[in-house]
Parts: sequence; structure tokens; C-alpha cells
Amino acid sequence: MKVGVQINRFDYPGGDKDIAKNFKNIAISAENAGFESVWVMDHFFQLPGIGDYKDPMLEAYSALSYLAGVTSKVKLGTMVTGVIYRDPAVLLNAVITLDVLSTGRAYFGIGAGWNDQEAKALGLTDPLNSKRFERLEDILKLTKQAWKGDDKAFKGNIYSLPEPHFSPRPISNPIPILIGGGGEEKTLRFVAKYGDACNLFSFDLELLKHKLEVLKNHCLEIGRDYNEIEKTSLARISSTEAANDPDKLIRLATELHDLGIDHVLIMASKDADTKSYDKLTDTIKKINNL
Repeated sequence: MKVGVQINRFDYPGGDKDIAKNFKNIAISAENAGFESVWVMDHFFQLPGIGDYKDPMLEAYSALSYLAGVTSKVKLGTMVTGVIYRDPAVLLNAVITLDVLSTGRAYFGIGAGWNDQEAKALGLTDPLNSKRFERLEDILKLTKQAWKGDDKAFKGNIYSLPEPHFSPRPISNPIPILIGGGGEEKTLRFVAKYGDACNLFSFDLELLKHKLEVLKNHCLEIGRDYNEIEKTSLARISSTEAANDPDKLIRLATELHDLGIDHVLIMASKDADTKSYDKLTDTIKKINNL
């Protein structure tokens, strides 16, 4: 089983001038400890429950491209990009750029989007009134076409691209598409049809088990091998909490593994505590062997 870390806040000690230093140190420390992946949220305002909406928030693909230059092994991705934030061609170019600059370490994290507060405040399309699932399916279809190097005209329900040509080509073959969200009628059906990976919350293990069964049924309906899809889950435990109680992380990882999760993600601590990752090296090895 793999372990990743989501960096979801940037209000570090030292303020804005130390964001770059702390952000880099977290990613390097996680890589050195054996983490498989590092993720950032794709939001412009901080989310409720994590901090104040006016807290610092880095633009996701700029941030990940920076990490591509200071790391060498960890996979990098958004957890996840909302479909309203960028036009499809701009988005795919950003993902390909990340993959090229990281020499093939990108994930393409994508979802329907939901945060209407930041959208309305910044003059973006309101996700809740945007035909977001039609947009999501268009982007998924376009991505499948783009990863094949096919630049013929694309006509979707929302988006039309006369010549979707992307150069350079991705280093990954292909860049894995990770679809975030647990909607049973649409999102999980899209995972079965288009996704290489999915992300589901692990806050309620019975609910998670149910979501995986729904995904399995969608795969059966369309003839997709359920085992081809990487199942990831975001856990409500920070790097510092895990370092202080590694058995808690091992127990949770074991429960998730037994349900069929392949890749568990923990959250980076607010205090940018890099020593916690050093303490987790042996724990990560144990989880990798599950």
C-alpha cells in the first residue's frame, strides 16, 4: 500500500516570506521518508474547517511545478481540480507541463467542483449552476483523446476545440486520470468509464465500503476491470499526529487496505513540522508491505 501527503494550507510560521521554504521542505522531507506522492488542493480560497477563507492559498499548478524542480521521486497532483477553474486546453497544457518538468511524475486530479463561495467572489463560473458534470465528462473525453496524441477537432456538450494540439507530449504514458468525488450516479460512473484512479474520503469506513461497491457495480455494467483502477483515500490524520502515534496510522492503513484502498493520503501539519516525516520512515515501510 502507498502513502501520500496532501498539503492543504500555507499559513506557516514565518508568514508569506517563508511559504516557499516551508513548502519545499515538506515535500523533500516526505520524499526522503518514502512517501509515494505529494498533493495540493486546487482552490483559491481556504476551505471551511481548515482555516479562514482569506488564509494564503497557492495556485495549484504553479506550486506543483515548483515541487517538480526540488523533488525527484514523489508523484505530484491536485486533489482535485474543479472543472470551472480553467478552460480545458489551458488545464491540459498545465498538466502536461507538470508531467514533463517532473519527468513523468504527474497525476491529473479532476472533479466536478463545488465551492461556489470562491467562484462568486472571483468572478468565476458558479460550479453549482454550470452544467458541471457535462463539463467534467467533456474534459475526461478530451483528455483521453489528447493522451493519444490525437489532435482532430473535439466537439463536446459544452466545449469545442477545433484543433486540440498539445506539445510537448506527456512523459507518462499516459498521465493517470484521478477523479475525485463519491457521487454514485455520475462521478463513480465516470471513474469506471474514464478514470485510472479515484479518491474517496475515509472518514466513515462503512460509507467508503459502500462507495467501492457502487464503483465495482459500475465497472461490471460497462465491462471494466475494477482492479485496474487505483483507489485512493484521504484520511483525517496529520503528519504530526501520525508521527506521534504511528500505530494509529498503521491501523487505519490496514483497515483501508482490507477494504481495497491502494493509496492512503494524510494531511501535512499546519506548523510545517518536517521532523515528523523523518519519524515516519519505518511506518511507511510497514504500510508499503501491507
